[in-house]
Amino acid sequence: MYQHEPLFLTPEFKDRLWGGTKLRDVFGYTIPTETTGECWGISAHQNGASEVRNGPLAGRKLNEVWESHRELFGDEDGEHFPLLVKILDADQDLSVQVHPDDSYAREVEGEAYGKTECWYIIDCDPGSELIFGHHAQSKESFKELITAGDWDNLLRRIPIEPGEFYFVPSGTIHAIGAGTMILETQQSSDTTYRVYDYDRTDANGNTRELHIERSIDVASIPHEDPPFSPLVAEEDGLKQVQLVSSEYFTVYKWELDGTYSLPEEHPYLLVSVLSGEGVILSGDSSQAVQQGDHLIIPATMKYCQLEGDLEMIVSKSNKA
Repeated sequence: MYQHEPLFLTPEFKDRLWGGTKLRDVFGYTIPTETTGECWGISAHQNGASEVRNGPLAGRKLNEVWESHRELFGDEDGEHFPLLVKILDADQDLSVQVHPDDSYAREVEGEAYGKTECWYIIDCDPGSELIFGHHAQSKESFKELITAGDWDNLLRRIPIEPGEFYFVPSGTIHAIGAGTMILETQQSSDTTYRVYDYDRTDANGNTRELHIERSIDVASIPHEDPPFSPLVAEEDGLKQVQLVSSEYFTVYKWELDGTYSLPEEHPYLLVSVLSGEGVILSGDSSQAVQQGDHLIIPATMKYCQLEGDLEMIVSKSNKA
């Protein structure tokens, strides 16, 4: 199939103990509950695959498109679509957690991928913070502080501001704090190990499962902040900031003010619109694009021109 237009996707939504209503209030999504914590905007994962809503593939799930039309993705290898893009509304604190790498996820969980991720802070309340890393210098100290419940001395808290970016490799102890909305780009995995959940209970009075031993197995000790060296490029009407280029993905922030044409040869791109409106012109069509849209520009789309006033997070897979 030679796809001449972007694939616009219908998100999947997830109710979460810590969720709220900002996905509706800010982005205009129709959310299923008043505690909707996650919008899976671009997903081919079995726990919540997005659906194509336009063109000849309308009604097909992204995982089906990946399996049957690999040419749209530059004939990239791999049984599973590699990335997952979410918007998270943390009305309350998320649990303190850690994710495994690829080998541990395959061997222990039977999951195709581990979970390296990254966060762009869309907005946050004054005084909001993240837990990013820990203070233990050895596995023994790490285990002792967990056993003692000495979270104040174990966990590293940092204040945050809108527009900041964090790269979160697998093995990083982390948690998103209350009052924070982020766009998360990650490997396509749904494996999370909870270290601490503030002793919260659900509607039935039950605490959520913790995964202490597996967390100890996979945590990076001692913690080291990954380097952050954004690269800025400006061309025509586009300001492009490369936020990270890792083993698994490259993530950009695009600020469009005017018109920008993609090179004819380009990889498939995952695009999430944070604000603004505009159009995407292809060889034989014009598609309106606005805040809250999630779409894929396929590798087969040789002519692609963007026009308008748009703020976007754009990513590409580095598997090929």
